[in-house]
Amino acid sequence: MSNHNRIATILGTEILKGRHRPESNLPSEPELIARFKVSRTVMREVIKTLAAKGFVVSKTRIGTRVRDPLHWNMFDADVLAWRSGVGLDADFVRSLTEIRRALEPAAAALAAQRRTTADLAELRRHVSDMARAGHTRKSFAAVDLALHLAIGVASGNPLMRSMGSVIEAALLTSFTSSSPVDNPRDHEKSVQSHSAIVDAIEQRDTAAAAAATLEVIDAGVRRIAAKQRRDAKGRRRPPER
Repeated sequence: MSNHNRIATILGTEILKGRHRPESNLPSEPELIARFKVSRTVMREVIKTLAAKGFVVSKTRIGTRVRDPLHWNMFDADVLAWRSGVGLDADFVRSLTEIRRALEPAAAALAAQRRTTADLAELRRHVSDMARAGHTRKSFAAVDLALHLAIGVASGNPLMRSMGSVIEAALLTSFTSSSPVDNPRDHEKSVQSHSAIVDAIEQRDTAAAAAATLEVIDAGVRRIAAKQRRDAKGRRRPPER
């Protein structure tokens, strides 16, 4: 990772965590240069990057001020990655889920209308990849993401294809807590539910494609909730003597 990306990630994450509060100023440029041991040019490029993402605004004689979260570009791939890295947060998971439930069923329904033979072959290939044994959480998440992105491509809508960063953040956040590959039965169910989406797309059944997509999204939410309940129960259990 370059110095530019490393510093942008650190400062962006610190802003997300509230270390630098909205409407407060970041440390001065000389302080940041001393902290990160980089040139003025690198530091200014970092600030430009954060400004482009809506995190800060720089003004003469005022300094670099953290903006209200209202202005943060939460669809930006870096911002979503930073937010995921902060940790599993109920509000964040809910927000991601709401966006996915609004967009992905529509993408699947469009794919059912517009898919090509080549699209179907690609979708089937990803389902087969999901079904293979020996997945790690990371490898399964990558294949899962590839399938959802392929549905976006099959929708024929370039804006649908562009929501990949949202899906990726949701999957990575989800799999940090719990993955279908943690349990053979969950793995099998996940493959079957994703296959149901592709079946509906092949049959050009828009309603079934949308419904199957909703079920996949909601199953992930239920898996996270179950894991959180188990963790909470474990924390409440008194230590053995």
